[in-house]
Amino acid sequence: MKYQIITVGGATRDITFLTDEGILIDNHRDVLRQKLLAFEYGAKIKIDRFHNLFGGGAANAAVNFAVSGFKTACLARVGKDEGGRAIVANLRQHGVATSLLSADKKLETGMSFILVAPGGERIIFTSRAANNDLRIRRQEEKILNQADWLYLASLSGDWLPAAKKIFSLSHPKIAWNPGASQYQAGLKKIASFLKRTAVFCLNKDEAIELVLSDSRYRGQSPAFLNSVKNLLVALKAAGPEIVLITGGQDGADVYDGHTFYHQAVLPEKKRVDITGVGDVFNSSFVAGLELSGGDIRRALYLGAKNTAAKIANFGAQNGLLDLRKVK
Repeated sequence: MKYQIITVGGATRDITFLTDEGILIDNHRDVLRQKLLAFEYGAKIKIDRFHNLFGGGAANAAVNFAVSGFKTACLARVGKDEGGRAIVANLRQHGVATSLLSADKKLETGMSFILVAPGGERIIFTSRAANNDLRIRRQEEKILNQADWLYLASLSGDWLPAAKKIFSLSHPKIAWNPGASQYQAGLKKIASFLKRTAVFCLNKDEAIELVLSDSRYRGQSPAFLNSVKNLLVALKAAGPEIVLITGGQDGADVYDGHTFYHQAVLPEKKRVDITGVGDVFNSSFVAGLELSGGDIRRALYLGAKNTAAKIANFGAQNGLLDLRKVK
């Protein structure tokens, strides 16, 4: 079976809950933790309401691609439990092929608990569980190699064998949104993978941490590291064709080695929940490149448009637009 896009990475059940009892703390002196959300120690915190939803980088991106008409499959690992069966049913409901999903008999399905504060900002507590044991077998390698695109989301556990198999494939273009295990490994460890990457997507905090892993930048000032252009140049030098950095309310920036592009945040109808905005923006950008024949400005606009639609809804897979219809 040939797919236009196959997403690889995590799939989870998400419990999102809302509270207005947290206090936002400015911690700008720590470049890696510039904002903190605090609660009274030992207190019982009131939850206003909660939602049972779906998440995980690979699952979120797969649903987004499928909504826009791409023939999409998701390669992920779930538990052989109620949560895993629910994830499979949800993906099928959205038109995503699930033949590449595998079920673990020993590990339970991954779960995330997402605290949403007023204004939609959130903190995610996550248990990777079965996602830590993602495997890519030989027959799956053949299917992956026939795809037009691979969208690689966060990998956890012993992620290196899976990454080596993916980046050794010769045919598909690869978009990569790394997880904590990847950017914490440092630029040196993932350098060979970046040279095979068509679109490298990460947020500003992740970009700072990855750039700081390079000894050439460890002595740089916070002002240098807070400059998106400096981060783009440093990461582009590592080898990817296109670098995309998202910056929350500061919008998104792209560098292709020739031109710097910026996309401002588009106004949303209402700001409910920013969970999954990175997955939505990044996958919409990749979809936009494919739909527009490589037009970076158009792809950025589609990413911003879809993100604004998603923010008005709870969960990472709700409110998504069919990007073919966006004018």
